[in-house]
Amino acid sequence: MTITPGFTGSPLDRIETARHDEEELTALIDDPRALRLILTDYVPTATDGVLGWAPLGDIARNELLLLGLIDGIPRFVHLDPKAAAARRTPELFALLGELPYSEAATYAAARSLLDWHSRHRFCANCGTMTNVFRAGWARLCPNCKTEHFPRTDPVVIMLAEHGEGADKKVLIGRQPGFPQGRFSALAGFVELGESFAEAVARELHEEAGVVATDVRYIASQPWPFPSQLMIACVAKVADDALTIDTAELEEAKWVTRADVAAAMAGDPSAPFLPPPHYAIAHTLFKAWLAENEDPPGTGRIYITPRRPVRSHSRRGARSSLR
Repeated sequence: MTITPGFTGSPLDRIETARHDEEELTALIDDPRALRLILTDYVPTATDGVLGWAPLGDIARNELLLLGLIDGIPRFVHLDPKAAAARRTPELFALLGELPYSEAATYAAARSLLDWHSRHRFCANCGTMTNVFRAGWARLCPNCKTEHFPRTDPVVIMLAEHGEGADKKVLIGRQPGFPQGRFSALAGFVELGESFAEAVARELHEEAGVVATDVRYIASQPWPFPSQLMIACVAKVADDALTIDTAELEEAKWVTRADVAAAMAGDPSAPFLPPPHYAIAHTLFKAWLAENEDPPGTGRIYITPRRPVRSHSRRGARSSLR
């Protein structure tokens, strides 16, 4: 079974070569078909599920960040040098609920890139104001020549699983800021010197007191708030006794396959409200149901890129539920 996570499947061809070739970049900017993503305070416009684009106009060239090509047309986003860091708003999340994942994925790349620039104007090495570099995919310090690249923070998000066969159940939790009734998978940032499987085991033990004995990878998803890579897993645990870290979780509980199926179907009698469809936790619940519905070995999710990935960017390599 194939299930596509939210914020994936963008049609962008990232044309990484243009980030290193000023002539190619200039030709893309001068292309009369070139478009910029319409954003107001980081919120896009959309009509019938399609993102809004506009001509480049008279925007300064050093304020145009190259996203790539869509349908052969150069696509950019405008960097306001004075813009504050991005915020989450109810308006934005309402819009994301209506966007196809492919459109949301394009927006996610633009949002995270803009937000990174707004938060990283100064060189971490010497403190000097840096300049936009490599078509917007880096910043260069004019003083010490250090190159800075957008970062992605890895976050594991997981369902602890206990029991066998029809008795299987998974652990869900909620934080105080969640809408009433909403529960999700547990999650946390991967720490330095740690594999994602080790992070899964550590987070489950820290937050819920359970001991993971086996971890299996399910899927991944960019999460542009501001720039995480969500790594979804299921972890078998030794027993179902819980010791909840109340600094992290307001509540945690075990739910059965029937409970999860009811929640995902929108049954008003379900014991919890699931995460929104574009969140990786929603994908994780769907995957877990699929693994338990299909014959052994056939329920695993497989995710394939929409197009070959040609870009190679260097990156600088507290917890919340998603």
